[in-house]
Amino acid sequence: MQKTAIVFGATGLTGTYLIKELIQNEQYRNIKVFNRRTQNYGHTKIEEYLINFDQLNEYAHEFKADDVFCCLGTTLKKAGSKEKFFEIDHDLPIQIARICLNNHCETFIGISSTGANPDSKNYYLRTKGMMEQEILNLDFRFQAFVRPSMLLGSRTESRPAETFAKLMMKIFGFLFVGKLKKFRGIHAQKVAKAMIHIINQQNYFSKLEKNIFESNELMKIAENINHDKQ
Repeated sequence: MQKTAIVFGATGLTGTYLIKELIQNEQYRNIKVFNRRTQNYGHTKIEEYLINFDQLNEYAHEFKADDVFCCLGTTLKKAGSKEKFFEIDHDLPIQIARICLNNHCETFIGISSTGANPDSKNYYLRTKGMMEQEILNLDFRFQAFVRPSMLLGSRTESRPAETFAKLMMKIFGFLFVGKLKKFRGIHAQKVAKAMIHIINQQNYFSKLEKNIFESNELMKIAENINHDKQ
């Protein structure tokens, strides 16, 4: 039976690739996308909803699907303050997850970050870890988080410091071996592919009690998907 997916954060780097992968995936008949501004997708699978994320409860009745994909996230610099960053990267995903759970959505998968830890001294990583912890304690049939390292891929916005970091990652990425593998850069398309695979193999991962997927694990999942298609 084909499913319905909900995507939040569809205009970001990973979210953009996720939409493309879901469109091509025959397991999904319908993709509900919630954006601030229209993206003019022009595809029969896509239902785009323009919403005010400051008033989520007004749209709660539309948050109904089989699988929920949450790609929301920003940076401290872009958010402008710690308070606004916390609102976007902590409060919003949790509020969305709770609404979706109340609407009987069965599965939830979200993007976090390598090093996420609710006890971290780093504000960014502590916020991500707290968000993970809250959602993993909810009573979905299955929920998971992916923790990509440096995301590779073309962004529409200019981030000079990130562009330089990506270049260094490509040059020196081979040095990240063993326990450092999870810090290697990963292309956003591979993260998107892995997220979809994890959701659709949830029975397998549930038996393993596996809910957190580090960057190197995402890379392996995506590579295995591509290998199986050959």
